[in-house]
Amino acid sequence: MKKHFLLACVVFCCGQVHAYDWLEHRGPKGQGIAEVSALPIEWSKEKNVTWRKELPGTAWSTPLYKQGRLYLTNAIESEGKASLRALCLDAKDGSIVWDREIFESKGPLIKHDKNSHASSTPIIEGDRLYVHFGYQGLACLDLNGKSIWENRDLYYNPTHGNGGSPAIVEDLIVFTCDGTPEPFIAALDKMTGALKWKTVRKTEHAKKFSFGTPLFIEAEGRKQIITQASGAIFAYDLQGKELWHFNYSGYSVVPKPLYEHGLLYISSGYDRSILYVIKPTGSGDVTESHLVYKVDKEVPKNPSFLMIGQELYMQSDKGTITCLNALTGEVYYQEARHIRNSSASPIAAAGKLYFTDEKGSTIVVAAGKTFQLLATNSIEERVLASMAVTEGTIFLRSEQALYCISEH
Repeated sequence: MKKHFLLACVVFCCGQVHAYDWLEHRGPKGQGIAEVSALPIEWSKEKNVTWRKELPGTAWSTPLYKQGRLYLTNAIESEGKASLRALCLDAKDGSIVWDREIFESKGPLIKHDKNSHASSTPIIEGDRLYVHFGYQGLACLDLNGKSIWENRDLYYNPTHGNGGSPAIVEDLIVFTCDGTPEPFIAALDKMTGALKWKTVRKTEHAKKFSFGTPLFIEAEGRKQIITQASGAIFAYDLQGKELWHFNYSGYSVVPKPLYEHGLLYISSGYDRSILYVIKPTGSGDVTESHLVYKVDKEVPKNPSFLMIGQELYMQSDKGTITCLNALTGEVYYQEARHIRNSSASPIAAAGKLYFTDEKGSTIVVAAGKTFQLLATNSIEERVLASMAVTEGTIFLRSEQALYCISEH
């Protein structure tokens, strides 16, 4: 009884933001770490499912959670057009609080079979919700769904659609536009939606499309916007000026960079993904001077990395789980028997790791240098979206529905 009372207080109270809100891509610090004391470790299509809400359309964005409500984007196609939408659900029962069209698509609808027209995860800051639809535009709403501003002036030619999520950087909202023929990164005033700056990406790669999500860091007292593109990772200052870049041969980059121990951990993307660990310092081309080490086996092309202490965890697209020493690259284990093709990024919570594959199976593994399987679960539906959580509860989005998973 005490446990359930505490959960109710955390999930459904009103007031200021607390640590159990999930407000952006990959959670409170943007790195997949859930600051909760407990989550379910066992579920199925029926077991420990509090509710399941079927949703029309197709979307692979992660739901956001704030103070008892869930905020999602969606895309519903009809007759060569897409209704690009934002909606709000009551986290208690999955009922729809509001659902409104943000944009009707313009131009050709382009996406990969594994993509959607609503793959970018939105952001909540204060009483504002920022929803991003890649080359179709970005809008700001209040939490009741009322429009504050929209910007559709940065249309670009996509390849395989959109995928990267935006990031808030002080008074800016920053996002990548890595289409063809001229990829760029842009920053809008987060209060008004006005363009603050636009910087062309100086990459020579033949395949210029990528789907990166910016990461804001401060290294040696220097504020940096870290973003990956085809052929290179770039650091920019808050005025959009390039600080440094590190070259590689990959393209169609999806995983979000990870920053810990004063180092950046990045995946080079397709065709052969390589983990590069680099120092985020210096100026200009730091390719030769700032590499710490690299790993070229079982590195993800789609799922992002996890870090707990000095252990770095990777979930390859084939489902292989790797744990290695984050400072040296020494491999502690590689385990390939439990899940299959993977796109969603893993999360960590309360000393446990959650890895989900595209068939809807999730394994729960104990954090540590040896592989310890705690549970294997499946909702038996296609899943490409990453989880969102609050205290004691997981929100898992499948191709058909949104699940609320908690122990009863």
